[in-house]
Amino acid sequence: MHTEFCSREDYISDLPESIIETILAKLPITEAVRTSVLSSKWRYKWTTLTELKFDDNCVSNTRYRALAETSVVRFVNHFLLLHNGPINKFTLSSVCLRGSAYVDQWLLLLSRKDVQELSFRLGQGEWFKAHSSLFSCKKLIGLELVRCVLDPPLCFNGFPYLKNLYLQQVRIDPDAVETLISSCTLLERLTLSYFEGAKLTIRAPNLKYLMLEGEFKDICLENTPMLVVIFVAMYMTEDIAEHFKQSSSCNFDKVLGGVPSIQRLTGRSYFTKYMSLGIILGEIQPIYQQLKVIELSQVGFEDEKEIMVILRLILSAPNLQVLQIRSSSLATNAVDLDIWDKECLRDVTFKQLKVVKLTQMSGLPHEMRFIEFLLGSSPVLEVMDITQNVYVTIENEDWFVETLGFERASTEVEFRFAEDQA
Repeated sequence: MHTEFCSREDYISDLPESIIETILAKLPITEAVRTSVLSSKWRYKWTTLTELKFDDNCVSNTRYRALAETSVVRFVNHFLLLHNGPINKFTLSSVCLRGSAYVDQWLLLLSRKDVQELSFRLGQGEWFKAHSSLFSCKKLIGLELVRCVLDPPLCFNGFPYLKNLYLQQVRIDPDAVETLISSCTLLERLTLSYFEGAKLTIRAPNLKYLMLEGEFKDICLENTPMLVVIFVAMYMTEDIAEHFKQSSSCNFDKVLGGVPSIQRLTGRSYFTKYMSLGIILGEIQPIYQQLKVIELSQVGFEDEKEIMVILRLILSAPNLQVLQIRSSSLATNAVDLDIWDKECLRDVTFKQLKVVKLTQMSGLPHEMRFIEFLLGSSPVLEVMDITQNVYVTIENEDWFVETLGFERASTEVEFRFAEDQA
């Protein structure tokens, strides 16, 4: 029986190369290294991995930052020293690591390995300056940098194959980031998060997804004909508020004037306020035939120009299906309601609008007229979901009931009423 047992085949060693590679790729990198003990055939298989993901789990002792940092550095250095072959994807995420000479060395090595996807997320509160070798990674398809100082050399002509760029808390000259974006002509996805005080013009002919979050003074989209998803969260400072007061341009046209293919728009914080600067209704141009979802938050219904932003958006989207608005209105004083009797709002029909979700509503005059307008203009509306702001008290406590009496273009609409949870 012992002889029979010893003569059995070594199934682990005889696995096809493709299966071994698949197993290693799905393991955490530390476990992949440990497979070297399985057999002589597996001993150095991990050294040919093409997708490398390093994090603080690479070491067991993370209680003391200095020790953890030393351990992570030692592990990554040892791994890269023995690595053999190309590296397609390199991800480093660590709260204990700080940028220094070893990060520069890794970037230099990766630039020589024709890395295609690169992600660096280092210690919280720490910034590292990207080594100049980063700009030699000409095969990059995806680049993600968090808490990084980026200083492209004057001779840098962009990443010719880059499709995904994610920059969070990155310190870079505004002109440099504009040049970086425009020089990456194949760019499809762009995220700029926690940028401060920037005036930004984006020129990206193949861009499809755009996410902007930060204290932007100005945003202008030029040559973005393929853009389908826009997410913008704008935060306000005293400096930016003063800049807004001095602006005379139409921000609506600067942001949305050149995005004919937009399908989904999300605007948060002071986005609607920013878009209201310089806005007029009049003739609605351009028309966004593919725009189906609009989400806006912190909308001031006591501000007629912010209402104009909403109206211009929905009137320019004949195929709109979902509309979500979160109000920030607190004022209870009487406001001019003439806008609802303007010529541009007569005989309007939203032929595709099925879901309307309004939150933080207070039953203020403009809010009520907006609800009435939507109900009377949406023949296929299925859901009217209204959530009341519990922190606002108004004289008309039965305004929910009042909305039920509004004329409806749809006989199938379902009303849903609720109060925000404190």
